[in-house]
Amino acid sequence: MTELYNTKLSVNLNKVALLRNQRDIGYPGVLEMARTVIEAGAQGITVHPRPDERHTRRSDVYELAAMLRAEYPDSGPGGGVEFNIEGNPTPDFLALVIEVKPDQVTLVPDDPHAKTSDHGWDIAANKDFLTRVVGELKAAGLRVSLFVDCEPEAVALAAEVGADRVELYTEPYAAAHGTAAEDREFRRCLAAGEAARAHGLGLNAGHDLNLDNLPRLAAGIPWLLEVSIGHAITADALRMGFPAAVEEYRAALTVAPAEQRRARPAAQFQEGARA
Repeated sequence: MTELYNTKLSVNLNKVALLRNQRDIGYPGVLEMARTVIEAGAQGITVHPRPDERHTRRSDVYELAAMLRAEYPDSGPGGGVEFNIEGNPTPDFLALVIEVKPDQVTLVPDDPHAKTSDHGWDIAANKDFLTRVVGELKAAGLRVSLFVDCEPEAVALAAEVGADRVELYTEPYAAAHGTAAEDREFRRCLAAGEAARAHGLGLNAGHDLNLDNLPRLAAGIPWLLEVSIGHAITADALRMGFPAAVEEYRAALTVAPAEQRRARPAAQFQEGARA
């Protein structure tokens, strides 16, 4: 029997929270949408609470953590639905995640006023700081992922500061999709992914991934553990509904070895286990 690989899908609910925040009427509800995507097959929930609370609020973080513990008790590392909290490691953010204890904390070097995360860590320039922060989080029992550019050197430094995983910043690859630069940007992702495997780090990816560019990434880097997707899946959900969107993204992430991929489009692959 041919073995299949399945990268986990973590749905980022920030854009749901952003829409909710436009009116003081309480919907769309972040908890309701979390339940919806989980029941449709999402294997993770991601939020990125920023200091200005322009989308996900601190209250959302507490409510999601309580809901996941109560309603999905088999969640967490090794099975069920994982809770991933992203953010810049300010003192307030660190206190929040240590209190909430999600399954994964993804540290992102975003400016508080940035529209979205737009680069990975300069780990060399922040090595002492990141070593301290990663150690503090791991001492609290948390898995730590660092948001990095697709550079093998950045991945190697992430291992040196003690990270458990890296999340590849995939916007350059996504922007190059369908252009002459796509192969070059994919090779950069692949080189970083190979460096993660060589240094014993788990591999995640995120930023501007969608149904068009996901299949090549998942097929070409089959040891990719997780992608977190918010903007694109929310946009697709506006036309097809969240359950259908989750199913489409799960299908795009489930890939077979190369000889099988050439014969079938990604949406036709059946779900299988990762080695």
